[in-house]
Amino acid sequence: MRYLRYAFLAVLGIILISVSLANVQSVELKLMPDALADLLGFNLATSLPLFVVVLGGVVAGLVIGFLWEWLREHKHRRDATTKKSEVRKLEREVKKLKKKQNEGQDDVLALLDEAS
Repeated sequence: MRYLRYAFLAVLGIILISVSLANVQSVELKLMPDALADLLGFNLATSLPLFVVVLGGVVAGLVIGFLWEWLREHKHRRDATTKKSEVRKLEREVKKLKKKQNEGQDDVLALLDEAS
């Protein structure tokens, strides 16, 4: 399975490199449309290779998706943390009750009682 993953990543890398080499022409990115820029009096613009724009959009989409999912799962992580602390508390309580129940008994009998 590991070799399939490496093969997939190698093929993906070759495809991305070939797409990047085929799309090196520059494109101009503007912050606003020309009509709105004329109205406001300014417009930020930059010129980048096309492959940077496309791959940057893919990376930005992945980051936004991961962040959205992390925020969406917050309540599940909070519930898991709450349940984990509750389990620890109950385990400590059970241990105290077993210790109290086995007071005054022989140590060997207490160990056998705890194991069951």
